[in-house]
Amino acid sequence: MSFSHEKVETTNWLMIVLILLVVAVGGLVEIVPLFFQKSTTQPVKGLVPDSPLRIVGRDIYVREGCYNCHSQMIRPLVAETLRYGHYSVAGEFVYDHPFQWGSKRTGPDLQRVGGKYSDEWQRLHLVNPRDLVPESNMPAYPWLEKTPADAQSIERRMKALRTAGVPYTDAEIANAPADIKGKTELDALVAYLQGLGLAFK
Repeated sequence: MSFSHEKVETTNWLMIVLILLVVAVGGLVEIVPLFFQKSTTQPVKGLVPDSPLRIVGRDIYVREGCYNCHSQMIRPLVAETLRYGHYSVAGEFVYDHPFQWGSKRTGPDLQRVGGKYSDEWQRLHLVNPRDLVPESNMPAYPWLEKTPADAQSIERRMKALRTAGVPYTDAEIANAPADIKGKTELDALVAYLQGLGLAFK
């Protein structure tokens, strides 16, 4: 069987197989080397795994769809770094599963938001954003301050993260429910936001 240009273009199954082969080889050539680079597999200096409260906060962040408007990736462009700070590097996200990079820009980037505002500012902003930023189109999340944080499944979540490579100890996992007891979902989300980008600072 000869692989002439005409034969490839007129035989659908052959064209599909060849396209898949080219895409697979190209993908492997681009992706596989990243698994062996320290800059993509080693945490940046000072990065520690999230506390149990921050894990719950991150789950709320994902559940409420915050990632639909807020990217956590600062791109290495001058305008971006002037506005948001140092660009994002892979070592900041080695413990994130899945990481929250994205391209959506309805709201500001959140990767360097940790410590930028007080806890009280974050609380007020989440309960009613327009109290602090009148032009904001972000929805309010008043139910978070009344909803208790979920402490029942935290051990299971931390064990799953440990399986994915996050270095939690047995003691940290066993003590996790006590760290969350008495906290609200608002406490958890504020804790998550206040920890973003601190390691790189």
